[in-house]
Amino acid sequence: MSGHRDWPRWAPRQRPEARHRTRRLLRGMLVFALVTVLALLGLGIGGVWWATNHYGDQVTRIPHAFPDSSRPPKAEGAKGTTFLLAGVDSRSREPTTGRDATTRLWKYGAQRSDTLMLVHLGPGERTASTVSIPRDSWVPIPGHGSAKINAAFSWGGPPLLIQTVEQLTGTRVDHFGVIDWYGFRSLTDAVGGVPVTVPEDSYDTEQHRHFTAGTHTMDGEEALAYVRQRHGLPGGELDRIKRQQQFLRSLVGEVRGEVGVTDPLGTARMLDAITRTVSVDDGMSNGELRDLALGLRHLNTSDTSFATAPIVRSEMIRGQYALILDREKLRALCRAVETEHPPRTGK
Repeated sequence: MSGHRDWPRWAPRQRPEARHRTRRLLRGMLVFALVTVLALLGLGIGGVWWATNHYGDQVTRIPHAFPDSSRPPKAEGAKGTTFLLAGVDSRSREPTTGRDATTRLWKYGAQRSDTLMLVHLGPGERTASTVSIPRDSWVPIPGHGSAKINAAFSWGGPPLLIQTVEQLTGTRVDHFGVIDWYGFRSLTDAVGGVPVTVPEDSYDTEQHRHFTAGTHTMDGEEALAYVRQRHGLPGGELDRIKRQQQFLRSLVGEVRGEVGVTDPLGTARMLDAITRTVSVDDGMSNGELRDLALGLRHLNTSDTSFATAPIVRSEMIRGQYALILDREKLRALCRAVETEHPPRTGK
């Protein structure tokens, strides 16, 4: 049959020149749409690039954060980047970390690191492994004998804390980040609160707060009280660490949701919140900060693992509650994390 006979009787017939004009019009519309999408994508990438550099310049850098003494080498086969993250309990009523800081980060005896995590990000920030070190861990502190690990920051600031952790774990720290409790509250509020699932009812006898079972979106004040609780929990300090790991996982999810190549405004909001609250070592470049921010977009819960330093026992030492670690197992754990073979625990 001819093309004319196949043409439906109800459809208006077009002359050849009209059909050509229609095709050209459709091609033009497709080209225009493609160019528009590419332009918007380019605008988004450019916006993210500008934002990360702009806010990167505003991140508070910690000078001379690393110790001058000899440091452990990278483990053979190590990949990615290792961060030491510290949450500092400061006696100052003013912020001590981030762009909002109005007083010094460290003064002798004024702050202790109540939260301590080694976080290893795999190449491209597509995997993350966290090893928490309890603040009550009884460890050698260079130049000070043995004491709880949270005293290292109090006695010598970031350099002594990093030196203590590196000698304890045998892991070389690439970058150091610190946030105080003032910044913790501000960052939590900046992301609109963080959803946290409380497994069971509890009452903190020290903070005089109740926590009810269920999923709650916690603001900064409530979240801080939640991650600091150890009284009223069956596992005490170890249960507190589980809460901190749980909160970190949820917080990363909230930050990741705001950061995107095609959402420069969301990225700018998050970077603004982070630069206002967090301080990092002065060796971390704007490019590394940008890669970190964009890399988190690909990080899913299935790509993360959490573990806690192996504990042998608890005991009272010089009138203080202390945890004795299995140092050999801790070093093996950290080597496994560095070489991308972490245990899948804490989920």
